Amino acid sequence: MKALIVSAAPSGRALTADLTATAASTLRAHGHDVDVLDLVRLGWDPVVGPADYGVDELTAPIGAHARCAAADGLLAPEVSRHQALLRRADLLVLVFPLWWAGMPAVLKGWVDRVFTEGFAYGLRDADGNPRKYGDGALAGRRGLVVTTAGDRPSSFGARGVNGHIEDLLFPINHGIFWYTGIAPLAPLTLLGVDAPTWGGVEDARGRVRRRFAGIETERPLAYRRLLEDYDGDRELHARLAPGRGDLAIHLTPGVRDRQPV
Repeated sequence: MKALIVSAAPSGRALTADLTATAASTLRAHGHDVDVLDLVRLGWDPVVGPADYGVDELTAPIGAHARCAAADGLLAPEVSRHQALLRRADLLVLVFPLWWAGMPAVLKGWVDRVFTEGFAYGLRDADGNPRKYGDGALAGRRGLVVTTAGDRPSSFGARGVNGHIEDLLFPINHGIFWYTGIAPLAPLTLLGVDAPTWGGVEDARGRVRRRFAGIETERPLAYRRLLEDYDGDRELHARLAPGRGDLAIHLTPGVRDRQPV
């Protein structure tokens, strides 16, 4: 298996940097091929700009610029290189501290710049249907979020003040991974790292090692597919999860109860 780990660790001494290294070494120890992108160390610019598409000014929709640049071989070399790494990967792992209920800007900007139209989205099947939410341009790959958060685990539960951790990660698992066809695995969330009850870095490393040791055989979350489970207005069919409007309706029943540790 080929894995691409993209780390948004804010420094080389951060917990997320340690866990990135632990994940990479575990995968390699089990015979997998691993590429690691340390975005902060690389000095990754998160802002989409004209240079990404070989132009002096953005005068058209970003997607149009991306398609033209790809066709003419004008995509920025760093964008093309990262797309090549993603294209060869079977597993994409995003490692980051949870900041303001989401990804740090450097990682969001990596997605903004690398997941271009025509590469990650914007394709149609033979019948003209959009290839997204299960049948995307990056289908055949799996994705995993590894994130840390300071507040106690209960605060990210079903009744926690921060909201359910799976709901906070829905924009990534569903809106980025599943949208582009990447099948999301249940996220690995290391919560309470600022709480007195936290098990410490060795416990966190152990959880990462156990998870990545068996990652090759894990089954993805069962998100529903656009062309099978939604109507022409992109709403879930009325027969499915009737009377509900929470984010879990986009998963087949019972998935939330079957997360790996």
